Amino acid sequence: MRAGVTAVVGKPNVGKTTLMNFIVGQKVGIVSPKPQTTRKAILGIANLPGAQIVFKDTPGIHEPKTKLGAIMVERAKEVLSTADVILFVVDVSRPPNEEDRQIARLLNVHSSAPRVVALNKMDRLRPERVPEHYAAYEELTAPSEMMYTTALTGENVDKLIDRIVSRLPEAEPLFDDPDLYTTQTVRDMAAELIREQVLLATRDEVPYGVAVVIESWEDADPASPKPITKIGAVIVVERKSHKPILIGKDGRMLKKIGTAARREIEDLVGRQVFLELFVKVREKWVDRPALLKEYGLF
Repeated sequence: MRAGVTAVVGKPNVGKTTLMNFIVGQKVGIVSPKPQTTRKAILGIANLPGAQIVFKDTPGIHEPKTKLGAIMVERAKEVLSTADVILFVVDVSRPPNEEDRQIARLLNVHSSAPRVVALNKMDRLRPERVPEHYAAYEELTAPSEMMYTTALTGENVDKLIDRIVSRLPEAEPLFDDPDLYTTQTVRDMAAELIREQVLLATRDEVPYGVAVVIESWEDADPASPKPITKIGAVIVVERKSHKPILIGKDGRMLKKIGTAARREIEDLVGRQVFLELFVKVREKWVDRPALLKEYGLF
């Protein structure tokens, strides 16, 4: 039996969370086209024949511009120092840039664990660029084992898993429950699903300074013929100008976000959900430690 912690690292938007979700077989972390979508070291558990991979999906390592950004980068560094294997995810359709090089330097300083590199987004790599990009990432990440992947379709992911497992220590599973796939609470996952829909709906109109707080949660009555879980949540923004964008004309944007989030949460809890959303402004909350702590980010 092989088991251990695999830290998933890489710059923002290279497909780290998508890849982890695919391997775990469940939606553990949220996904959006926006950088810094992942804020915490999300834990996902993949129970495989003869192995258990405990993934820690780290926030994208970047040059922080806010207190929140600095916390995210520090969390990523902490995960590196405790991991048994490092899964370095890169966008192979592009050559390494300074962010990739920064992560490689951090790995050299903070971890001696074996490295497996997912050359992700292989479907976007132009054939004439294959030798050049492969050689560049090989030089950057050495010593490492590399594998081309497409996280969205799962291409070559089975081969990537084999490489990760072969580098895990021989050990008993860290978690005994074979059905457990994350240690996040249902409330935390519901809050993240709402934030995901905010990011997807607003695109570039609202920056990543959005938090979601679950203020009320009333579990369904199992004796009811139609059990409904009632949830009240607040979407927090850092500027007054963002509130009307999130609400939209006649409340249409907020309704769109709520409808999409409700469907995701219903899939999560396995029953009908009544979701009520509110929008509040907390000026520059991303730089205020008290609010970061209140929102579970500090």
